Amino acid sequence: MGYWCINLLTIVSLLLLFPVINGWGIDGHLTVCRIAQSRLSEAAADAVKELLPEYAGNDLGSVCSWADEVRFRYHWSAPLHFINTPDVCNYKYTRDCEDDTGEKGRCVAGAINNYTTQLLTYNSGSSQGDDNLTEALLFLSHFMGDIHQPLHVGFASDRGGNTIDVHWYRRKQVLHHIWDASIIETAEERLYNSNVDDLVDAVQKNITNDWADLIPRWETCSLNKTACPEIYASEGIKASCDWAYKGATEGTVLEDDYFLSRLPIVKLRLAQGGVRLAATLNRIFQ
Repeated sequence: MGYWCINLLTIVSLLLLFPVINGWGIDGHLTVCRIAQSRLSEAAADAVKELLPEYAGNDLGSVCSWADEVRFRYHWSAPLHFINTPDVCNYKYTRDCEDDTGEKGRCVAGAINNYTTQLLTYNSGSSQGDDNLTEALLFLSHFMGDIHQPLHVGFASDRGGNTIDVHWYRRKQVLHHIWDASIIETAEERLYNSNVDDLVDAVQKNITNDWADLIPRWETCSLNKTACPEIYASEGIKASCDWAYKGATEGTVLEDDYFLSRLPIVKLRLAQGGVRLAATLNRIFQ
C-alpha cells in the first residue's frame, strides 16, 4: 500500500511540475506527419526512411507523437513543446522563448532550430550518432506540429488555455484540450467516418485544390533559413487570439457555433504544419 501511495505522489508531483501540454492529439500529429511524408523529395524520403526506427515501418506518422510519450523520461523536454507570451497577441523570440527558470531558447521555436541544426549534420561525417539523429527527426516532426497548434503559442497566465475550464458540448474540458483533440475527434465522428485516414485525405484535398496557390508562401523561409519557427509562432499567437480564446472564457459551453467556425482553422494549421515539415526536411536532406 505504501509503495503505491509513494508512486501516486510522485506522479502527481510530476504532473504539477510538467503540466499536460500535448500539442495536437495523436491524430493531429499523425495528420501533420502523413502530409509531410507524402511531400518529401527522393533524397529526403531516403534519409527519413534510414533514420526512422525499424518498428515504424517507414511511417513517420506512426511515431509523430513519440515526443509526448517520452516526456516523463526526458523531463528536460517539457518546456520545448510550447511558447507562452505575457498575455499579448504577438510573439518575440527574445522575450518569449525561455523556460520557467528563464533559460533562453527553451521553447518550441528554439527546439525546432536546435533539431534542424542537428539534422543538418546528416551525411557530414560528424560524430552525431544515428540514434541521436533519429531522436532529432522525431522531435523536429513533433514540434513542427506543436507550433502549429494555436494554443501552443498562448498566454502565460492560463498556460495556453490549460487553466480555462469549459464544456465541449456536455463534457467538461480545458480549452487547451479542445484544440489538441476535441475539435479533431468531433470532426472525425461527424464528417470522416471516425477514421483519421479520411481526415488526412480531406486536408490533402484542401492542399491540392483550395490552398494550392498558398503553398509556395507556406514553404518559403526568409533569409534562406532552413526552418523559420518565428513565422509559425507569430501566426500561432494570432490564431489563439482570433479563434481559440475568443468566446471561450471560463465556464463557457462550446457547441456547434464554435466547432464549425474553428474546424477550418484546425485543418489549415494541420495543412501548414505538414507542408512546412516537408519543406524543412527537403532543405535539410537536399
